[in-house]
Amino acid sequence: MAAERAVDAVGSIDRMDAAALHALLDHGVVVADGGMGTSLIAGGAPVASCLEALNVDEPSRVESAHRAFVEAGAQLVLTNTFGANRFRLAAHDSSDRVHELNVAGVRAARTSEAAVVGGSMGPLGVRLAPYGRVKPGDALDAYREQASALAEAGVDLLVIETQTDVREMEQALAAAREAAPGLAVLMSATFTRDDRTLLGSAPDQVAARLAELGADAIGANCGEGPAQVLRVLHAMALRAGGRPLAVRPNAGGPAEVGGRIVYPATPSYVAGLVPAFLAEGASIVGGCCGTGPAHTVAIVNALRHRSSRPQARPDVELDVEKANRQPHVSAGAEAATPPTALESVFRTGRFAIAVEMEPPRSFDTATVVAAAQTLRDAGADVVDVADSPMARMRMSAWAASLMIQERAGIETVLHFPTRGRNLLRLQGDLLGVHALGIRNLFVCVGDPVAIGDYPQTLNDVDVTATGLLSLITREFNRGRDRKGSSIGEPTAFFAGAAVAPNAGDLEREARLMRKKVRAGAEFFLSQPVYDVESFWRLRAAYESVTGAALATPVLVGVLPLVTARHAEFLHNEVPGIVIPESVREKLRVAGEDAWRVGSSMAVELIADLRAEGVAGVYLMPQFGRYDLAADVVEAVRRS
Repeated sequence: MAAERAVDAVGSIDRMDAAALHALLDHGVVVADGGMGTSLIAGGAPVASCLEALNVDEPSRVESAHRAFVEAGAQLVLTNTFGANRFRLAAHDSSDRVHELNVAGVRAARTSEAAVVGGSMGPLGVRLAPYGRVKPGDALDAYREQASALAEAGVDLLVIETQTDVREMEQALAAAREAAPGLAVLMSATFTRDDRTLLGSAPDQVAARLAELGADAIGANCGEGPAQVLRVLHAMALRAGGRPLAVRPNAGGPAEVGGRIVYPATPSYVAGLVPAFLAEGASIVGGCCGTGPAHTVAIVNALRHRSSRPQARPDVELDVEKANRQPHVSAGAEAATPPTALESVFRTGRFAIAVEMEPPRSFDTATVVAAAQTLRDAGADVVDVADSPMARMRMSAWAASLMIQERAGIETVLHFPTRGRNLLRLQGDLLGVHALGIRNLFVCVGDPVAIGDYPQTLNDVDVTATGLLSLITREFNRGRDRKGSSIGEPTAFFAGAAVAPNAGDLEREARLMRKKVRAGAEFFLSQPVYDVESFWRLRAAYESVTGAALATPVLVGVLPLVTARHAEFLHNEVPGIVIPESVREKLRVAGEDAWRVGSSMAVELIADLRAEGVAGVYLMPQFGRYDLAADVVEAVRRS
């Protein structure tokens, strides 16, 4: 039988190059082991512990787990080194143990000469710029460090697994080629419930890119279970360029029962899908989280007893575009609605940090969600979601706000322009936004459509920005519409307005501020400033016009500059932005390091503004550089 020939062939394998891997797979399907991490946890290892440290601290426990899979019939075992890279180990204060833990992991996996040992390299656990803060070169260094240790210890091939970002996969494969030239590399990605990676790549796109990069084998692992991985495998096979395919699903989607994470798929269920995996071209079949030796036995038996005739696929949905999505449960108004997170920050006097994000130009929100998570982790309080900035076509800002709040776990401020909305639509939109649980609103006019993608469209409005503020705070928040009719429960919007510190007529701007405050504005977002004096002049003008101190919180706009050319464009072509000559000169002198200088000046400006008692800042990252914004946020939080 083909499976038995593969078992026999394994015993003669030394370290593999691509040709050796193909030769092995020509003997038949190779059975991979199951979930090493979940096996160790099931054996008593604490869930939050550094499982890779067991390679040194309790090697017998790791060896026993490997041995159980080999005795069950596994021909390929993966080392207990999934998280043994400098970034993941840093969470356990062990970033200096990369070499030690990887070498020990290979030693522990050598429980039987009958098994091929694959060096497991999981994702770094951080995001790459611009959606994260780790530079590609740093990711390359981290993967190279781990691959070097695994190769030195004598693994037969490298298995770069559970990957979610194609750009990270590029760095991982490049590092593997540098550290272990000639050693075969299996690249395996994981996919969410909608059959896309966390950053939005479809299976066929991943397979095509990995084939282009020259991966020796391509696969899918982890995920929501065997049925989903079968769909993914079907899509990957179409673009894999004839490379061997590996499939290692979780034992079903994880669920929490009694405080424990359990995986529902039984060994017989997993084994029942083996014929379908083979029909899609799988050459390596195993398991991931939740699969134990019993699952391996079932897979081996399914291979040995399968018919020699082509197997029909079971009744499993293979359409990659059809995914099981969680139903959305909207949040309605309540009688005693708590304050928003932004409102709470203002009430406590904590220095607030908001960061602006643009919705994507497609229906895929994965990248903006990832960037929002990075900003949240850096210390941002809220993410401001712009509504078609510069009148350019973008996804609905509502949808982007909802995805960010639900998936990134950070509150948003929705930009709500009057542009293109009549009174009927405005009120309907307000009800819809509140039903989605979006309560912070930034009321503005919006950029005119004449400058955008569709200049022929209408720009007519029924109310001014001040009129919309009044509608929100004086009517909707009191349970009635513009006509005075009941809307049921009152809404609980926390609404803010715009202010221009560099306006040509500051007295007029101050009168507008007073009008907006009287209309119900609870905070202001300002255009970017590049010196503290801009805020001083605005505050002085307000106090002169009103005869009272400026009590409404102002989030002062800070737009980190990236290049000298960028600064000149903003200064000369964007109304309301004034960049002092001294600032522009620093960027010219900095040359290629201008982005570092720009970030440093932003941090210094924020420190000066904070010393002047401003309520917070409103960061506006340019060119999608959310990684630079996160650096600024973290620097401010450290100060």
